[in-house]
Amino acid sequence: MINMNFAQRIVINTSEQAWVTSPAKGVLRKPLEREAKESGHTTSVVQYGPNTAFATHQHPKGEEIFVLEGVFSDEHGDYPAGTYLRNPPGSSHAPFSKQGCVILVKLNQFSPGDSELVRINTNKETWLPGYGGLEVMPLHDFEHEHVALVKWPKGEVFKPHIHFGGEEIFVLSGEFIDEFGRYPKGTWLRSPHMSQHHPYVEEETIILVKTGHLPIS
Repeated sequence: MINMNFAQRIVINTSEQAWVTSPAKGVLRKPLEREAKESGHTTSVVQYGPNTAFATHQHPKGEEIFVLEGVFSDEHGDYPAGTYLRNPPGSSHAPFSKQGCVILVKLNQFSPGDSELVRINTNKETWLPGYGGLEVMPLHDFEHEHVALVKWPKGEVFKPHIHFGGEEIFVLSGEFIDEFGRYPKGTWLRSPHMSQHHPYVEEETIILVKTGHLPIS
């Protein structure tokens, strides 16, 4: 198991991680959290080389993807960088990439009853006003779980806040900062239930953020 203690705060700068092999030739990954070797709760950054594919596989408890670089594809379509995908529990697909791509992927983490199929090209969506100077792009909501992109303008400071149900962040651009450290592009943070921080930025920064989904016990 890797990072499966959800009461623990985790910070990983994925740009400093080494790629490791996967069962598919030409497909590499950087594991962030993993319940079992090739099953269960999993979060990884995955790199598909040009003209590579992964075998058809099932998503027993769903699959969530954000395309970081290149174009990710399956038999249902092509998804450029900036695309957010949710494949519901019980679905399956045969993913591949013609030109190569890098994705953030989360497997087997859907709440019971969360069965929405989501395909959002965030490059074509509209930002909405958020707290202070923040701009927000909602991506998915189910019960206590909320997923969104958040754009922070240069010099923005957010109010101190508590994470009921935890918070998970992937820094897509810029540098995210709080009283505990500085987190450049490519950093993955997981903060447990009822943790708190006082975040801010010094340069324009975009984060992918998920809240309310971690165990509360």
